[in-house]
Amino acid sequence: MKDKKSYLYWGSTWLPVFLCIVAIFCESTDALGASHTTGPLRVLWEALFGRVPEARWNIIHLYLRKSGHFIGYGIIGLCWLRAWWKTLPNSRFLLDALLAMAGTAFIASCDEFHQSLLPSRTGSPWDVLLDCCGALTLQLVVYLLARIFHPKQLEHAQQILITGRR
Repeated sequence: MKDKKSYLYWGSTWLPVFLCIVAIFCESTDALGASHTTGPLRVLWEALFGRVPEARWNIIHLYLRKSGHFIGYGIIGLCWLRAWWKTLPNSRFLLDALLAMAGTAFIASCDEFHQSLLPSRTGSPWDVLLDCCGALTLQLVVYLLARIFHPKQLEHAQQILITGRR
């Protein structure tokens, strides 16, 4: 196990969160707004599934973009969860998940605020809610998988909390 005081340990723990935040703020620019993504996404969609009428494409494009919110923020939520889990090793999953949700909500809110300042983008509290739903969903999936495939590790972690001994 890496020394918890080393820079390498803290870097490997928090670097994924930092990289996700950088990616989100890069995607929050005018260059990746809906008007700029519709062309390339449509070409890819039509190469895979065939031509679609303009009205239908607009709906597909909206769903693709909103799915990107859901999945992207689900991933950042997992990165936050992992970082808190490694930073606070004796905490309960619930505390780590709540801290991960708070981090995700904060970044999502900052992202939407930033977008509201750009003339070609809009900021929406509904997108923040969608982002948080993505994070919550993936965290629940991880929790359920841990309960199914690693129940003894979860039980052992709880015993450490109760007794204070490893």
